[in-house]
Amino acid sequence: MDMLDILKALADPCRLRLVAVLLAGEFTVQELTRILSMGQSRISRHLKILTDAGVLTVKRQGTWSYYRAGEEDSFFAAIRPAMEAGLATLPDRSKDLSAVTAVLEERRRRSQEFFDRHARQWDDLARILLPVSDYRERLLSLVPEGKSVVEIGLGTGGLLPALAAKASRVIGVDHSPAMLEEARRRLALAGLAGIDLRLGDMTHLPLPDKAADCAVLNMVLHHAADPAAVLREIRRVLTAGGVLVLADLARHEREWVRERLADQWLGFDEDELTSWLAAAGFFDVRCERLEGGAGQEAVLLVKAL
Repeated sequence: MDMLDILKALADPCRLRLVAVLLAGEFTVQELTRILSMGQSRISRHLKILTDAGVLTVKRQGTWSYYRAGEEDSFFAAIRPAMEAGLATLPDRSKDLSAVTAVLEERRRRSQEFFDRHARQWDDLARILLPVSDYRERLLSLVPEGKSVVEIGLGTGGLLPALAAKASRVIGVDHSPAMLEEARRRLALAGLAGIDLRLGDMTHLPLPDKAADCAVLNMVLHHAADPAAVLREIRRVLTAGGVLVLADLARHEREWVRERLADQWLGFDEDELTSWLAAAGFFDVRCERLEGGAGQEAVLLVKAL
């Protein structure tokens, strides 16, 4: 993209506010209208100018389009650090950041309310509505033996017994009180004790720095309000050399899962996950795609250090 086009695109107070917001995450047009308190047509016009100039990129998931700061243009990448420092001084910056927080909190609130309502039926609901390839044993094989493990977004606790059989210590975290209660009930029925269950959000884990040797994220990231922030938080709680084991849906177009299963994202691309993991401080990222059978969705299995 021509350098002049980028400079022209940035030479507008509203577009600078948009860029500042989108450096903090990915948002839809509807969310951006709420954050900036502007009409949709005005927001859309500014987004088109910024996207055409290469300042922003757009990711389409079903009928939803998520905008984010571009990474491909070398000139924009070169000036981005200086821009980020300058954008912090924008007159509306504090108000915009508060609005960003409110939008992300709304995403999290909808997810928590859904899982609180469907805790008892969740396993059957997910298995029947969105079947996936059989990946469980492969996921467990990536979990190291004899280490401390935290499962983030444990749901009803279906994976906890197998993790307890491999780990020296297991901590489970979930943002839904109803899910945690269901997990406790299942562990009691199975006669399993010593597993530490905690209420907490994926972006603010109830753990100190370097608290676990391994983090497991099993079919959870597509529910996250801000996946990149989740991965950064996981990096914080892992020890040096700690391992992240992640299973999630590959990109698909079943848009109904947003309402029926509270999915925020329609799966992920391998390059997308790899980029987020690198930005969060992970390296030696290995991603494996397991194709589904008839009527099943493909699964991405990731191991990262």
